[in-house]
Amino acid sequence: MTTTLVESIPSLQQATATLRLSGGEEPPTQPEKKVNKVPPPDYKYKRFLPTFDRETKYEPLTPFEHHDPGHDALKHENPREFLDGATVTSLSPNFGSEVEGIQLSKLDARGKSQLALFVAQRGVVAFRDQDFIDQSPEWQLNEWGKTFGRLHIHPTSGAPEGYPEFHLVYRDAAPKKGLPSYNPNKLSSTGWHSDVTYEEQPPGLTTLFLYDSPASGGDTGYVSQVEAYKRLSPPFQQFLETLSVVHSGVAQADFSRAGNRGGVVRREPVENVHPLVRKHPVTGEKALFVNKQFSRYIVGLKSEESDAILELLYTHIAQGHDFQIRAKWKPKTVVLWDNRITAHTAIGDYSPERDGFRHGSRITPQAERPFL
Repeated sequence: MTTTLVESIPSLQQATATLRLSGGEEPPTQPEKKVNKVPPPDYKYKRFLPTFDRETKYEPLTPFEHHDPGHDALKHENPREFLDGATVTSLSPNFGSEVEGIQLSKLDARGKSQLALFVAQRGVVAFRDQDFIDQSPEWQLNEWGKTFGRLHIHPTSGAPEGYPEFHLVYRDAAPKKGLPSYNPNKLSSTGWHSDVTYEEQPPGLTTLFLYDSPASGGDTGYVSQVEAYKRLSPPFQQFLETLSVVHSGVAQADFSRAGNRGGVVRREPVENVHPLVRKHPVTGEKALFVNKQFSRYIVGLKSEESDAILELLYTHIAQGHDFQIRAKWKPKTVVLWDNRITAHTAIGDYSPERDGFRHGSRITPQAERPFL
């Protein structure tokens, strides 16, 4: 078993001008707060650091019948009773919420079904002050994650030893060979995507929590693919609904085979065709289902036609600030989103050398095959 951690990029040095006013004393120098550039030896969550198992290989995924628990909540007289006593804040009118005052770990099956419906309706929800992080990994995966679908094992990413169902997000300042934290040849780290859409049955309700992170920076951006679809003209919507897109995991696997991100491919890459517009199985809402990371081309169109439409949609999604939100990470926060109707991007505005390392886990249950 070999552990390989992600390499970080030195932060850009910025010139700083200081204005001093005459007649006053120079303000006292504030002592610099010590940050951990890498996990310390006594790191509480050391056993959840990423490892890359080069020996284990997984068979291709097989189809399964998915039942979304949100369907059950539609039968409840008050589908939001799980929020009784909680403070709910809308992050924008149509997309994104923040919840305080309830514990996800205390929800029963009824509450989880209502949660699934609520996340489907709001797209992304941040739950604050949770004890989720300190529940056992067995509970997190089996009692929590499996409620929402079959757990996905990522074919190339790092995972804690013995728990391949966790997909880890990790960035520290340790020198190493391989993938820089963010591409030094790009102007920014922004990369809007939905997770592993190349699978025949991509993820649905997804959970992300951080073990440790810088005091500021490292937020996650989310965009509503439902609102992105609604902004298009009706004739264009109707045309897009006739189209299908090839989603591919080949480039991701080739990237790892080249020695990047641990150099591991645990399952051979696949390509699948999905409708460009999909319908949510519980809410019935339509959403765009394309992303620059995994979508490759539109079936049946000339390459110039396909490229033009996809680039228009990618730009529309990236620039749609009125249907985007930015989730700020605080200690003990758990963020849930519906991967079927949202896209997201990391925001690499911090430096592990200056601000400290970042470490978290994603639980990624698969859902139904996309349909319209």
